[in-house]
Amino acid sequence: MQRKNTLLKFNSYRNAPLKRSGFAMIMAIVIIIIIATTMTLSLSLSTQTNKRTLDIYLHEQVELYAKSATELAMLYIAKNGCTDDNFNTTLNEIYTINVVMRYVYPAQAPTGCTSYFNTSSLEQGASVLMDVTVSVNNPNIVSEPIRYFRRTIQKL
Repeated sequence: MQRKNTLLKFNSYRNAPLKRSGFAMIMAIVIIIIIATTMTLSLSLSTQTNKRTLDIYLHEQVELYAKSATELAMLYIAKNGCTDDNFNTTLNEIYTINVVMRYVYPAQAPTGCTSYFNTSSLEQGASVLMDVTVSVNNPNIVSEPIRYFRRTIQKL
């Protein structure tokens, strides 16, 4: 007697042909689509977080360099006097620093110094008004330029 392999072809309870539905295949496709969507969102969020972290780091660095540029300009004034109104430098080929200095003197400015304006009060000593601009414009590092401006008044 030969054994026939009809176990998968017929329903054993009703002796009728077994109907296979495509529900399992549809569920597998839906799960794959859900996983792909989750992975795409995760990758997008990771990229945005990386860009944000870099921008925050560069902005903090620019703020610190602006404070340091003010101190460096004061050192430059102490060393060379008030002969120059601009102080420009570049750090690490990334940061561009520009300091514009305007001098305020009581009465008359010393010889060789350009005065922004003179005050009538002799009680006030000489001061310098500094406009410090630090920027990052390298397109290899940032997608949008970062520019920080700081204005300070320093006593001479």
